[in-house]
This record gives sequence, structure tokens and C-alpha cells, in this order.
Amino acid sequence: MAQQHTANKHKRILSTQDYKTLSLSAFGGALEFYDFIIFVFFSKVIGILFFPADMPMWLSQLQTFGIFAAGYLARPFGGIVMAHFGDLFGRKRMFTLSILLMAVPTLLIGCLPTYASVGYFAPILLLILRVCQGLAVGGEIPGAWTFVAEHVPKDKVGLACGTLTSGLTLGILLGSLVSIIMQSNFNAAEMNSWAWRIPFIVGGIFGFIAMYLRRWLKETPIFLEMQKREKEDITKKLPVWNVLSNHLPQTIIAILLTWVLSAGIMVIIVTSHVYLQGQFGFSEIDVSISRLLATAGLALGCVFYGYLADKFSIGKIISIGCIFVVIATIAFLLSLSAGTTMLYITYPIVGFSVGIVGAFPYYMVRAFPAKVRFSGVAFSFNISYAITGALTAFLIPILANFFSKYAAGFYVMGVFLFGAILGWYIIRKEKELAEDI
Repeated sequence: MAQQHTANKHKRILSTQDYKTLSLSAFGGALEFYDFIIFVFFSKVIGILFFPADMPMWLSQLQTFGIFAAGYLARPFGGIVMAHFGDLFGRKRMFTLSILLMAVPTLLIGCLPTYASVGYFAPILLLILRVCQGLAVGGEIPGAWTFVAEHVPKDKVGLACGTLTSGLTLGILLGSLVSIIMQSNFNAAEMNSWAWRIPFIVGGIFGFIAMYLRRWLKETPIFLEMQKREKEDITKKLPVWNVLSNHLPQTIIAILLTWVLSAGIMVIIVTSHVYLQGQFGFSEIDVSISRLLATAGLALGCVFYGYLADKFSIGKIISIGCIFVVIATIAFLLSLSAGTTMLYITYPIVGFSVGIVGAFPYYMVRAFPAKVRFSGVAFSFNISYAITGALTAFLIPILANFFSKYAAGFYVMGVFLFGAILGWYIIRKEKELAEDI
């Protein structure tokens, strides 16, 4: 039965239901990732409002990024727990729950009292809500990749994962757009007084809308078939233990791929304002607009490389794509001394090049069989992102302020060179990829 379904799944084209699944998944993922990432776009005002006024700016920013990084550290626990129940009781349930768990703390952040009102309780409450956000996103991204990969035809898995990843990056795009609107319509006094709350409250409302829309999604056919197993077989072993004991090599590769992914997203897109403003002197509005263009390039790149993953060797695509990132990053760094015009040209190009990360989930979802797929992707992705994402968010301000102003770019180039090597290793392992999607 499973073999017959796989064969039919491979032959058919994308149906109306597939497009509905992809669009609702990507839209919900974008709104949830907006909720998670909007924090960093308003890190400056958060640093001012949630820490003592006499604290040096660099120290308050460092502590703000520390709270931001705490969301990454919480990811593994949320991912493991939600993936465990997702592998046992259904992808859809956890996929819908994750967005509720993101919407509530985002809304509450927008309602928090500041340091001036409650002292050190303000950053403590902010930290708790940030951890809650991390728990939610830990289940969202792996769940989304698993969900769409198990719905679409086998020869469209790369496109589906790339499109979903593009949807997640649109959350960053939305955050950039909101940041520009806020900067254009409110002065510093208004922002520090009350306007900073708007993006978080709006994000919480977005989350509830996305949760409502996801009720129209259907459980994946692969999970419904897998559900026919005897109860003994389902409960005999924890999915994550199965991953570690039987799929360790694939887990290690997925962890390393996530490290490469986090370097591209965190340094090139999310924390770029730290060094572009602080070390290269670009204005806040120029950085926001150019980052908006770069994020649009990233979204297009994710779809482009996801499409290629279905057509060619995933290992070769990863290697070539990572080398392109290195070349584009060099051009980007060299252009930073040439003024705003070049920033508006090279930043979108390097953003598009980082879109190679849209092909990474193709390998991840096919590295694990269906019975542990959610757990395998969630464990490897979240463990890696918890370490590398948190450290990157914390270290970029330090590297940019106390070492070379090009340090962030050098880090990206080094990691993506490693990614190119990893791609050539994956070529040798492609015959071992799971065939049940």
C-alpha cells in the first residue's frame, strides 16, 4: 500500500490541495517567523527601555542580543517535544499548536512594563517570553518542512521545501517593512514611549489569524498510512532515541547544514544592522531598505535552489551554491566602502546567494524515514541552531565592535566554504536518502 502510494505520488502533478497546503503553510510560517524575528529589528529601543538608563549602549545591546539568543537556546526542547508528539499523533496538530504558542508571548511582549516601571523584573519577563517564543519556533520550522514534503509529489519536494523556506524568510521581509514604516512615521520620543509596542501586538494578532487558517490543512497521507502500525510498535521507542541510535550520520550532516544556514541568515540578514550602521556608518533607514531588498532576494533564492534540488544532485547544488555565497560576500564586503548606491546593488545579490539554504531541507527531510522524520529534522536543526544561532547573535556585536569590521563577513565565508565541502560529501551519500516521500 505504501509503495503504491509513493509511486502514485511520484507521478502526479501539484494539485489544488497541494497549492493550498503550500500557501497556507508558507503564509503561517511567515507570520510566525515575523513574531520570532521582530525582536531584533527593535533591539535598539528594547535595549533602552528594558535596561538601566546609565548602562553603556554597547552593554545594553549586548544584553538585548543575549535575550534574543535565549530564544534559540529554547528551540531544542520545544522541537524535541513537539516533534515527538508529531511523529506519534500527527503533523497537523503540532503544526497548528506551534503558531498558538508563538502568538501569545509575542502579544504579551507588546504589553510588558519597562525598566522604568518595574526595574529588573522587566528584562526577566522579557526573557521568559522570549524563551516561550523559542519553544514555539523549535517545532514550527521542522514541522513545516516535514508537513509540505509529505504532501507534494516526490519530484516536487525540493520546490516545496524551498517555497516554505521562502515563506519563512518573508517573515523577515515583513519585519523589515514594519521597521521602515515605524521609522518613517514615528520619532524617537514616540517610539520609546509607546510606538515600539505596535509591531509585537500586531504580530500576536497575525499569529491568531494564521492559526485559524491552518485549521483547513489536512494531515499528511504518509502519516495517515504510518498510523496503521500497531500501538506497540508506535510506543516501543522514543522517536528521538531512534534517530540517535539508528540515524546518527544523517543527524550529524543535518546539524552541520544547519550551522551553515544559520550563518547566512543571522549574519547577512538578521544582525546586519549591527555592523552596517556601527562600523560602516550607513543610516538606519538605508540599512532597513537595503535589507528589505536583500530579504526579497533571499526569498527568491530559496525557491530557485529548491527547484534545482528536484532536478540535479542535491550535493552538487549545495556545493556550487555555497561557493556562490562566498563570492557574493566578498563583493558585498568590498562594496561597503563605496557608499549607499553599491549597498543597494550588492546586498540583494548576496541575499539571493544565501537562498541556497532553501535547498538544505530537501536533504534533511529525505535523510530520515517517515516514522522519525519530524523528530530527526527537529532534533538536528534545533540543536545546531540553538548553539550556532545563539552564539552568532551574541558574538556579532562583539566581533564588530572589538575586532575587524569585516569579521562578520569573514565568518560567513569560512562557514560557507565548509558548506561547499559538506556538499561534496553528501554526493557520496545520496543513494541512502529515504524513498518514502
